Amino acid sequence: MKKIDIQAKYDGFIEYFEETMPVAESELKFMNPYQLVVAVVLSAQCTDKRVNMTTPSFFERFPDAKSLSEASQDEVYQLIKSISYPNNKARNLIGMAKTLVADFDGVVPDNLDDLQKLPGVGRKTANVVMAVAFDKPAMPVDTHVFRVSARIGLTKNAKTPFETEKQLVAHIPQKLLSKAHHWLILHGRYVCISRKPKCDECGIKNICDFYQKKDKKVC
Repeated sequence: MKKIDIQAKYDGFIEYFEETMPVAESELKFMNPYQLVVAVVLSAQCTDKRVNMTTPSFFERFPDAKSLSEASQDEVYQLIKSISYPNNKARNLIGMAKTLVADFDGVVPDNLDDLQKLPGVGRKTANVVMAVAFDKPAMPVDTHVFRVSARIGLTKNAKTPFETEKQLVAHIPQKLLSKAHHWLILHGRYVCISRKPKCDECGIKNICDFYQKKDKKVC
């Protein structure tokens, strides 16, 4: 197969998903920015399905940052113990809520710097909140985005999530960044899965580096 120019690769990626997945959204269930922060913190190394099973009772007990800031770690732990790393996440959630109440009047900030001041909120989580809760141009890079963008060939020699983010942001129009984030996640979750990608079902294999290498081996 002929080698594809990097911008042509991005153009093909965007064209395909604009047509086949014009609406791409988070699979986490939430009603406001506070609930989204909680859900994203809980989702680290855990499935969205499991998080969505856990959050209804959590939000019933802790409907806002103030109520969560007054919770004990054991109380939070009991509600999230089916989630991975419940002790660390319980501690971070309470710390996040205390910081929101003390420094932001209980309101989730809408910018990267302030979001990263919240315990348990790193760059990826902050970008998710910006993109999903506030509809701001951002490219959160989780394991799916990191793996799939490299496998397709949208990113080259990116060693860290931040390097991946910079390359994606450089080639994807700002207005599509948050949607493209979901394209990559959902594609990685259901088609371009980690151990055995479903190449036969993939609509972008014509621009995919992994598939081209695989096809050459078969030939």
